[in-house]
Amino acid sequence: MSELINNSEKRKELLKHMILQIHEGEAPDMVREQLIRLMSKIPYGEVVEVEQALISEGTLTDEEVLKFCDLHTEALEGHIDQTGAQEVPEGHPVDVFKNENRELEKVIRECETIFEELEKVENEEQVNTLRLKLRQQFNLLMDVDKHYQRKENLLFPYLEKIGVTGPPKVMWGKHDEVRDMLKGAIEVLGFDEKVSPEEAVAIRDMVLKPATTGIADMIMKEEEILFPMSMDKLTDADWLDIAKQTNDIGYCLYDPQVEWQPEGVDLLSQVKTEGSQVQLPSGSFTTEELLALLNTLPVDITFVDRHDKVKYFSQGAERIFQRNRAILNRDVRMCHPPSSVNIVDQIVDDFKSGRQDSAPFWIQMKGQFIHIEYFAMRNEIGEYLGTLEVSQNLTKKRALEGEQRILSYGDK
Repeated sequence: MSELINNSEKRKELLKHMILQIHEGEAPDMVREQLIRLMSKIPYGEVVEVEQALISEGTLTDEEVLKFCDLHTEALEGHIDQTGAQEVPEGHPVDVFKNENRELEKVIRECETIFEELEKVENEEQVNTLRLKLRQQFNLLMDVDKHYQRKENLLFPYLEKIGVTGPPKVMWGKHDEVRDMLKGAIEVLGFDEKVSPEEAVAIRDMVLKPATTGIADMIMKEEEILFPMSMDKLTDADWLDIAKQTNDIGYCLYDPQVEWQPEGVDLLSQVKTEGSQVQLPSGSFTTEELLALLNTLPVDITFVDRHDKVKYFSQGAERIFQRNRAILNRDVRMCHPPSSVNIVDQIVDDFKSGRQDSAPFWIQMKGQFIHIEYFAMRNEIGEYLGTLEVSQNLTKKRALEGEQRILSYGDK
């Protein structure tokens, strides 16, 4: 027994045999019992090596591994050894991934609470109330797409460079499954038809729960296997390159407050933007000046691109609506409550079609008069580029009377 526990090759051969048992129809519970009896714990790196070997040797195809991936996970859960795994510095890309997972888990717990409440509903009105709550939570869960995109487009390429190709392919396949389940959940939660309590429970079990379970299972795969293995295999320079590109995709329900900077990495290769020049037809700015200009304007600005993704928001001293970087690259519809999504859709459709160029609103909020206007942004030949949201607190300006012709700085 001790020979098996201390012999990596024998452990991997046994693990390979057990995975094949699952593919041949053995129940995960039975395989788990064998793991406990024979191996107790399996180093995370060996799990990856075995999965890679099964694909590389042609024993199993990518599709077969993907099909039984959840059963492998079920058998291995709680029996993966992370002894010796590197600590993750604050602000490191893996730290960001993990903090995003904590936020996703909060949303999943809220969903589970609402799932339990569905057991107690007695009429269609109560179902509808819970449906709206679930729609809001699933809108938040859709943000996991950015988490997955960063893995697929930033992390996986570095793993593939060092020969780790099988597990990323399988995990990408699971991402797509989760995406499809979330889209199905959003669709069914968006129906206007009345749903009976019995139908609501069926929808929960067949559509909603599989989606939240899929996200939770992926969190386990990431934190017990993928992230420890990636920390071992990638260099600080690799991780810094990943960190630099993260803003291009955006964050999932989390806005990191610490910027990770590894020691010993050549900082000369990091481009400083402060001195870069932005040349425009009527003049130019350094990026530092342009940033200061946008943040000095007495309005809140949010830009949504032609693909309906939030790409920028200003960061003035007095914000009207709070924003954080977690909304970057998020579909604009997911940034609004379900009750107003139809208005967002109408504005975007009218702007894209050219039927309208602006849409003004004004509201009373906490005793303040807030003016909000959406503008269609177009290029020189009229092509739609995106939507600009401009919000301004006009409370003091509405109270102005007469004239002011002498210098007076007024109250701040």
